[in-house]
Amino acid sequence: MGFNLATILRESRLAEPAKPLCHSGGTAFSYQQVDEVSGRVAAGLRGLGLVPGDRVAVQLPNVEQFLFCYFGILKAGLVMVPLNPLLKAPEIAYQVEDAGAGVLVTFGPLTAEALRAGTKAAVYVVGDPEPPEGTLPFEDLLAAEDTGEIEPTRAEDTAVLLYTSGTTGSPKGAELTHHQLYMNCTVAGELFGFRSDDVGLAVLPLFHVFGLSSVLNVAVRYGGTLALVPRFEPGPVVDAMEAHRCTVFSGVPTMYVALLQEDLAGRDLSALRVGVSGGSAIPGEVIRAFEETFPGAVVLEGYGLSETASTTTFNISAEERKVGSIGKPIRGVETRIVDEDDRPLPPGPDHVGEIVIRGHNLMKGYWNRPEATAEVFRNGWFHTGDLGYADEDGYLFIVDRKKDLIIRGGYNVYPREIEEVLYAHPAIAAAAVVGRPDARLGEEVVAHVALEPGSTATADEVTAFCRERLAAYKYPREVRFLDALPVGPTGKILKKELRA
Repeated sequence: MGFNLATILRESRLAEPAKPLCHSGGTAFSYQQVDEVSGRVAAGLRGLGLVPGDRVAVQLPNVEQFLFCYFGILKAGLVMVPLNPLLKAPEIAYQVEDAGAGVLVTFGPLTAEALRAGTKAAVYVVGDPEPPEGTLPFEDLLAAEDTGEIEPTRAEDTAVLLYTSGTTGSPKGAELTHHQLYMNCTVAGELFGFRSDDVGLAVLPLFHVFGLSSVLNVAVRYGGTLALVPRFEPGPVVDAMEAHRCTVFSGVPTMYVALLQEDLAGRDLSALRVGVSGGSAIPGEVIRAFEETFPGAVVLEGYGLSETASTTTFNISAEERKVGSIGKPIRGVETRIVDEDDRPLPPGPDHVGEIVIRGHNLMKGYWNRPEATAEVFRNGWFHTGDLGYADEDGYLFIVDRKKDLIIRGGYNVYPREIEEVLYAHPAIAAAAVVGRPDARLGEEVVAHVALEPGSTATADEVTAFCRERLAAYKYPREVRFLDALPVGPTGKILKKELRA
């Protein structure tokens, strides 16, 4: 049966063509404009000889061209591969090549890194009418006429290939399907009570599953409007909130904390009615302070992963929420707490186990990684690697991560990736990366290193080495030198000791 996620745009355009879909950089773009321009992108990509199932990488901040590319790629039956604009050349090269993407759309200031990546992909540049040699202007993709066609993909076809790093090895592409993404934005929108007259603030990066599924897809599915903000800075966010009378704000806890530190005297932010929080646990006192500062708003916390197309559990209302909980499973999704042998555990904080999931929100699998896919899908359940418990009412509470994942300012930072860079340093014999609590960012990245005999290195040198090879949010902010790293009987580095 044919079903293409891009129909959410077409249906909302047919309902209200002139309505603004998004405000970006002082300009409003209507549903009709986004539908037509994305149709030209689809025609342009087809004109390059791309066929349904081919991958297109897009490395853009929250600007209108992200929407043109996303819906154009979907309409052509192609697969969107969103890349973080902060990635450095080796990271870009790895993801573009692993996905087998024939085209990379990038942003003017990012072009140098894209070229340094040296991929075989054709590079199109947004925001630079005369892009550097070896690249093409994005306008070339808009030269073809919009045919109005939407490729009749199947519900189980991959729509988005979203790279997520495990704690072992390189990032893996989670295959998110048309049906899975449609169901997730439909159910999540019901839970937020998203209405066609809502204006969502889109500052969460759209390349991330939270921004893509819970912000962009939800707004388009329900015919609402978005105010696009390219990066999080409290001032511009408050300006956009006030100017566009934003009613829904979605963010990670660090964003809520930063907004509370802003001087809001004399600002009219009374339109805000709901704050959606995810990415990491939001402290109860932050919720209370935010709701006092924004008296019309209620903050609702949820939980999800790249592999679950964003929302998995959610607190549905002020009356029913439990502060500190990630809520209950959304409609059509089941969760369970299991022990090491995958046996279900009874409710209660004394019964902490791994959170496992099944339902319509689960990815198809990891791109070209059958072993990694089999590892997380066991006995019909997806294993999250997160540890938690359920209470008697079915509300879930996250306790810790089974893996060593660090969440810094809402961004996932995977120690293994940084450790591989550290091991490439000629003076470093051993390395281990852990997170330490940080009041502002939730966690900060700390590298522990032991040097080769007779070698020397300073903390600044090690940091600079990492900065050249890793996105800005990943490199260690603190480097600790040890004579030797603590190891267990099997030679495994004991990170528990380093954290202590």
